[in-house]
Amino acid sequence: MRYDRLAQEAMRGVIRLALQRANSPEGLPGNHHFFISFETQFPGVQLPAHLLEEYPEEMTVIIKRRFWDLDVQIEGFSVGLSFSNQREDIQVPYAAITRFIDPEAQFALQFPVPNSTHKPEVDSTAQPDKESEPGDAEIVSLDAFRRR
Repeated sequence: MRYDRLAQEAMRGVIRLALQRANSPEGLPGNHHFFISFETQFPGVQLPAHLLEEYPEEMTVIIKRRFWDLDVQIEGFSVGLSFSNQREDIQVPYAAITRFIDPEAQFALQFPVPNSTHKPEVDSTAQPDKESEPGDAEIVSLDAFRRR
């Protein structure tokens, strides 16, 4: 049955639903925003060449206030973001995502690196990348569910 894969799909569905909420006319409530880390070389990821050069393995984007044309699909999303005050369009399949964090809710999901056999540990002190805001986020990994 590969329940590990089914659980990953379900958790990636949470990301899709959160992005749909961000894209609704009401937008994100309060201070909610998302840090989304993803593998830049994953099939289907589309980035401008200069961003791919700057982030050859992984990058983290922030979905907060300055984003445009968010398009949430079944397999991934595309969005226009500001990088150094210049708008750039990116496309990211959900399968490329390694971390999803909403610091306002102190909620985080962490996934194994795509195409890797490494299984991440549960880390309750994980914080978003250097652009982060104060506060710890609880990491939910598949290993936490397997131990039950």
